[in-house]
Amino acid sequence: MTSGTPLSSPPQLVRAIGRWSMVALAVNSILGSGIFGLPSAVAALVGEWSVWAVLIAGAGMGVIIACYAEVASQFDETGGTYLYLRHTFGRFVGVQVGWLTLLSRLTACAAAVNLLVIYLGEFWPAAAEPLPRLAVITVFLCTLAAVNYRGVGAGARVSNVTVVAKLLALAVVCVAGTIYLVGHPQVAARPVEAGLDGWLKAMLLLLFAYGGYEAALNPMGEARNPQRDVAFALFTALAILLALYALLQLIVIDLVPDAAHSVRPLADAARVAMGPAGAALISAGALLSVYGYISANMLTVPRSTFALAERGDFPAWLAAVHPRFRTPHFSILVFALLLWGFSQFASFSWNVTLSAVARVLFYGGICAAVPVLRRRQPGAAVYRLPGGLLLPLVGAAICALLLTRADFSKSLILLATLTAAAVNWFLVRNRKPAPATSNA
Repeated sequence: MTSGTPLSSPPQLVRAIGRWSMVALAVNSILGSGIFGLPSAVAALVGEWSVWAVLIAGAGMGVIIACYAEVASQFDETGGTYLYLRHTFGRFVGVQVGWLTLLSRLTACAAAVNLLVIYLGEFWPAAAEPLPRLAVITVFLCTLAAVNYRGVGAGARVSNVTVVAKLLALAVVCVAGTIYLVGHPQVAARPVEAGLDGWLKAMLLLLFAYGGYEAALNPMGEARNPQRDVAFALFTALAILLALYALLQLIVIDLVPDAAHSVRPLADAARVAMGPAGAALISAGALLSVYGYISANMLTVPRSTFALAERGDFPAWLAAVHPRFRTPHFSILVFALLLWGFSQFASFSWNVTLSAVARVLFYGGICAAVPVLRRRQPGAAVYRLPGGLLLPLVGAAICALLLTRADFSKSLILLATLTAAAVNWFLVRNRKPAPATSNA
């Protein structure tokens, strides 16, 4: 039987993200503002061996990414890590992943705020002093929160800072630093006695630098062929960033006389290669990059907590919508307040390490998901790891080993986050998700 009227179907997401667009998305998700501060932190731990640390950490992350690639190739929906682990291990683990992701993004943003103050010091040295630092952090975050509180349109306009400034600054350092290295091949970094503890702490910091790619997996419901392209995108992005990070680390330890104690390592490298103007240029690029990163997260993170609250995985009051501005105002206020606290009372390296520790937990979960999904849905993976369970076991071992580097304060915050997630799960375990009727 035929009909003159075609049957209607519910609207679907447009699958418009191609293979190379997915690569670009992964690169942009990984290449955050932390690269402007990490070279000196890594040099402080392993000295002139820090380039090798970058390469070794990249190889270790490659093992974890391989596990991500197999797991992700079994899904074509939007949701990323949260979806994979909730599907594999159940709602309780999904709630834990949601809370850990919030902690990871919160502390990553706090580290970026720390960098904002640090690189502002290139133009205003007093910015690092206690009272000016407090004023800068407070005014900056209050302004961004107010803009996003009043409307998503305004927030989107403020966060429309592209990656051009970041890429330009990094390109200038790479080109100028390489040219300088040709004529001055000596290593300026001081030798450091790096024991196992120093190496593992350096690996944890570098895991932060290589992390973030999991955010690129969230919009897989809009990719043309996510099950085929995800492995290509993740490994290509890792190769690009590994080469970039290794070159930047080499430039810093070769150009900066005391790289381990440099507060603005890329600016100091540019100062050696190009003079004060070069340092000012890189610092300006870093400030624009950090501003864009924080403003974008001020827009997106509260809306992620809003969505999880609607689903029932976060407290329901975080799904409240302002009656006038139609924004998730409680989510925005909570995120801004927590971000202010972590930015004001913790350092760049402390925030980076806590963010990395939070990521290590769900990275380990992805490694553990590989054998579970192989048993539960054999043949579903478009991309399957070679070597049986060797790589998932190695990935899980890497994550477990790095977790041992978390000190008492970070372990306490991690435990508090997991406990809050467990309590929240217990309270809402029988609650059905609210319908998504908001315009926020």
